[in-house]
Amino acid sequence: MDGACHLETVIGSMTKYNRIRQEYPKAPWIDAACVLSPKMPVLTIIALGRGSRQMCRVETCGFPRGKPKAVKRVNGFQTGDTVRVVIEKGKYWGVHVGCAAVRERGDFDVATASGKRITTSWRRFGLLQRFGGYAYDCCRKELSV
Repeated sequence: MDGACHLETVIGSMTKYNRIRQEYPKAPWIDAACVLSPKMPVLTIIALGRGSRQMCRVETCGFPRGKPKAVKRVNGFQTGDTVRVVIEKGKYWGVHVGCAAVRERGDFDVATASGKRITTSWRRFGLLQRFGGYAYDCCRKELSV
C-alpha cells in the first residue's frame, strides 16, 4: 500500500449528474463508478477462503495418506495473519511486513510484498491483523467504465 485509503461520500444528485453527463444507462454498479474520480485510490478485496476441514489427504482408494492436520493456531498466530517481523542481524536484517505461514514446531515463514520468503522464530513476529479470509489492497487505478 503506497498511501492511506480514505472514505468519500457524495450526494445522490452528483451521482445522477455524472451518469447523465457521461451518457451511461441507469444501473447500480454504474452509479457507483460515476461517483469516483478517475485518480481516486480503490480498495480491492479478494476472497481467499479460510482453510479446509479435511483432516488428512487420502489416496485413490480412500485410505489416509500422511498424518492428520496439525493445529490451526501456533503460539497465537495462524496462517494468513498479517505480521511485522523485526530481524536485528543476518542476511534478512530489517523490518518486514507480510503474510505469515505457521508451522507446528514454531518457525514461521513470512511472505513480503517484494516477494521475499523469510523463515524465522515466532518470537520475532508482531501481529498486525488477524486473517479473516480476505486480502486487501489499496491502489490507484484509472477507472474505465
